[in-house]
Amino acid sequence: MATVHPNDDFDAEAAAQQLKDAMKGFGTDEDEIIAVMGNNTIAQRLAIKDYFKASYGQDLEDELKSELKGNFEDAVLAMLMLPFQYDAQELRKAMKGAGTDEATLIEIMCGRTPGQIARIKEAYSEEFERDLEADLEGETSGNFKRLLVSQCNAMRESGEEVDDDRAREDANRIYEAGEGQFGTDESEFNAILCTRSYRQLRATFDAYLEIAGKDIEEAISDETSGTLKDGYLAIVKFAKNHRRFFAERLYESMKGLGTDDATLIRIIVTRSEIDLAHIKETFEEMYETSLHDFVDGDCSGDYKKLLIALLDES
Repeated sequence: MATVHPNDDFDAEAAAQQLKDAMKGFGTDEDEIIAVMGNNTIAQRLAIKDYFKASYGQDLEDELKSELKGNFEDAVLAMLMLPFQYDAQELRKAMKGAGTDEATLIEIMCGRTPGQIARIKEAYSEEFERDLEADLEGETSGNFKRLLVSQCNAMRESGEEVDDDRAREDANRIYEAGEGQFGTDESEFNAILCTRSYRQLRATFDAYLEIAGKDIEEAISDETSGTLKDGYLAIVKFAKNHRRFFAERLYESMKGLGTDDATLIRIIVTRSEIDLAHIKETFEEMYETSLHDFVDGDCSGDYKKLLIALLDES
């Protein structure tokens, strides 16, 4: 269930004027920007963006960049992009320059459906005139690279039917590739985790527990390490319960010293029209505190107000 719903009183002209007035003269009325951005869907925000340019001959994003700063600016600008466009931008940001942000690569490449990955690839190519698969290959190595390339090809099976015999066969393949031998055959893990439907994977995980007497996550942790382990675990967690996957990512982004604001913004913005209300419920079940309170205690200023506006149902 979403937290941001279509504004029944939507008026693109009035909203564009509201934003124009908020940025006119000395200073900026951030509350007015939050009111417009937080109470309209992405489709409505894009209509406002188009009307703003048609009316004032100015690009709304450029105007916002000149008026805002920091995490508040990043969150507002994220709200003017379709989720797959935003993911493409985040992937590029994770790979360009010195160093690679593997955690972001894992979240997006292992925590999106095949259909979403296909749209992200198209957006990446259109926006940056680069090939996503080639960039992933250039920035990563070894079995982790092979995992991301498999995910990038988006060949995961669809459908709701479960083949129990196949689930037991796959569970045995994983067992023999890991605990059943000396060393680990990562290719077997990869072939199953990257191609089976999520429902089929859940049946495989159940079968693995019967065969090995331990959860698949424990087996992956025992048999692999580093970014490869993190990638495999991300697929497993997403397949088991994607709401728990995102709730855990949100918790990890805020716990301890410092905040991973990019992850916090990415999940809250992109899931606000999909299932953020359910993610909030799951978060509270898992951590015995509300996501609202966690954000309230971890963030500040207009940035916090905007995120809370997205968390509270419009």
